[in-house]
Amino acid sequence: MKLSQFTAHPWHGVAIGDEAPSVVTAFIEIVPSDTIKYEIDKASGLMKVDRPQKYSSLPPALYGFIPQTYCDERIRALANDKKVTSGDHDPLDICVITERSIGSNGFLVRARTIGGLRLIDEQEADDKIIAVMADDPIYGSIETLKDAPQSLIDRIRHYFLTYKDFPGQKRKIEMGEVYERDVACKVIEAAVADYKAKFHY
Repeated sequence: MKLSQFTAHPWHGVAIGDEAPSVVTAFIEIVPSDTIKYEIDKASGLMKVDRPQKYSSLPPALYGFIPQTYCDERIRALANDKKVTSGDHDPLDICVITERSIGSNGFLVRARTIGGLRLIDEQEADDKIIAVMADDPIYGSIETLKDAPQSLIDRIRHYFLTYKDFPGQKRKIEMGEVYERDVACKVIEAAVADYKAKFHY
């Protein structure tokens, strides 16, 4: 195999994985100890600071995105809600549950899809796939969202309903459908199709 002398762009240069949508590659931007919200710079693929978290809420799981996905018209159609006018025009977000403590971001992980949340953020569908780290000693046997600890799912829901709040300013984010693995796989497939349409892949 010929290796590139350049680092792959995390969004465009990394494959989603041969087992997608059941098992996907995820690029992790934020870990649970982060008090800064990091994200990739779309143009360069480098990590950048998006904003410091203003409140004490910390992400309850590894958080990032699925490479070679994009949330546009097909994601909007899946939402099936008149309030939703589009996808959020970003790669598809993913939360990866693991019992391991990981202290730094900017890495790839194999993640098995178990469900997802559909947020509506200012009329945009902002889906969050929920997955478990493949082969995780504690959570690795979970197959569907209903098998995951309810308290953990509740924390993930609360985080995403509040993580964009600023002191003195509350952003209106609504919780739409909470869905199981079969719907989550359809969301991933739609985001892959939106990516191919956007980037003529």
